[in-house]
Amino acid sequence: MDFAARPLPERLLIAHRGTAYFARRLAELTDDELDGDTLLPGWTRRHLVAHVGYNAAALCRLLDWAASGVETPMYESPEQRGREIHEGATLPAAAIRNLFTHTTARLAERWRNLPESAWRSLVRTAQGRTVPASETSWMRAREVWIHAVDLGNGGRFADFPDIVLDGVLADVVAMWRARDRGAGVSLCVDGRPPIEIQESEPNSTRVSGSQAAVVRWATGRGAIGVEIKGDEAAPAWL
Repeated sequence: MDFAARPLPERLLIAHRGTAYFARRLAELTDDELDGDTLLPGWTRRHLVAHVGYNAAALCRLLDWAASGVETPMYESPEQRGREIHEGATLPAAAIRNLFTHTTARLAERWRNLPESAWRSLVRTAQGRTVPASETSWMRAREVWIHAVDLGNGGRFADFPDIVLDGVLADVVAMWRARDRGAGVSLCVDGRPPIEIQESEPNSTRVSGSQAAVVRWATGRGAIGVEIKGDEAAPAWL
């Protein structure tokens, strides 16, 4: 059963577990260590924590849209989103931590109090997809689990629930196909049939390993624990 097919309380629980996992990784960092690099080129940990905090606020706007029927986009524009993150990264360390804590609490409150009928209301993501408000559970789960690894202080894809790994891999493959990327790539998760990204193309890159290792590679977080025949770098997916 994939993530979207699970009962809503279970989906929200997985998102909350991911938030707790990110929070633990963040708590292990000193204030000075927030200035360190992440796995995302050009971003310090300050940028990343600000981004995760503002993402929660953006999802709150989608839930307000679902509850009221008044269109409330996640962000005014890509430029506004970028400015918000870069300005947030300049906040004092305590303020950046509070930003994450407070926006996370706001999102949890919105989820708790959203009317049952509003979960089916259609909203629009920052990428322009029209989805039901219940999709915010997956949007947040993917965000916090992956970015906990991006902090670069011990987070591991192997710690993710299998259903999150499955969902992330499905998203990556769908993005590659939609954007005509990944021609010739074959993903071989241990114990599963290979996934051919563009089935009409001859195989030129074969990536084999555990589910966690293949997902890590596919998301561009490094070739750790995989065997690669062909291109070492994964195609961009976002």
